Amino acid sequence: MKNTFYTILLLLVSIAGIAQQSNAPRLIVRGDDMGYSHSGNVALLKCSKEGIQTSIEVIVPSPWFPEAVKMLQANPGIDVGIHIALTSEWDNVKWRPLSDCPSIRDEDGYFFPMVRENKNYPKRSILENNWKLADIEKEMRAQIETAMRKLPHISHISSHMGCTSLSPEVRELTKRLAKEYKIPVDAEPANLSYATYDGPKKTSAEKIKSFISMLGKLEAGKTYLFVDHPGLDDAELQAISHIGYEDVALDRQGVTDLFTSEKVKAAIKEKGIRLIAYKDLLNP
Repeated sequence: MKNTFYTILLLLVSIAGIAQQSNAPRLIVRGDDMGYSHSGNVALLKCSKEGIQTSIEVIVPSPWFPEAVKMLQANPGIDVGIHIALTSEWDNVKWRPLSDCPSIRDEDGYFFPMVRENKNYPKRSILENNWKLADIEKEMRAQIETAMRKLPHISHISSHMGCTSLSPEVRELTKRLAKEYKIPVDAEPANLSYATYDGPKKTSAEKIKSFISMLGKLEAGKTYLFVDHPGLDDAELQAISHIGYEDVALDRQGVTDLFTSEKVKAAIKEKGIRLIAYKDLLNP
């Protein structure tokens, strides 16, 4: 009789544990911009293999895309999204469209640096020029087809600098293309809440503290997305910037430090938060 009682008790505890785990907050930790630099590629891969990052977004027309492809092909378990890019924002490194789309490129053939009006780059945004939806569709198709040819395990589409929200027509186009190309996860998943730093984020230490503070505010039963940009504070990334964002190397090294922090890993475990990838949204 006593053995039966303990068996039932253990079963009930197990069921309660499973129920609690299934209701735990779920968190996608997304690293953006793979391909913009070698430094970024190395940092993004490190954050997936050694840290809490659960998804990588790759910029197909970017200069270091070929290296990104090799890295991701060698690590097929990493969840990958196509980071649709219609801009090339950095001053010292640029990328061009993959297609013939004259209305969304500048006089040198590069993408414009900005999506929307920016006082530091007057008349250098897509919206300030006579962009055509047909050109955007052509370029988006070229990026999607190239990515899927090189990386067939793509699970979703995301947006670099918010370019897919350029207009309602572009937003609808993005969803239509994702469906047409059978990309499994919705470009804008329903019931997904954005999480961000809960406090200062200038230094590595501030990022870690503010991220842990944010973790404590995640609600049970909800799914969250946290987005940032890993990098390394090296000579390459120190040469990459644009007006208004000059401390790129230091800032992005801080993200790498955050995503690989043992303190952060311990906090996630302590709070019972489930780290998931976009592809896990298919099996809630």
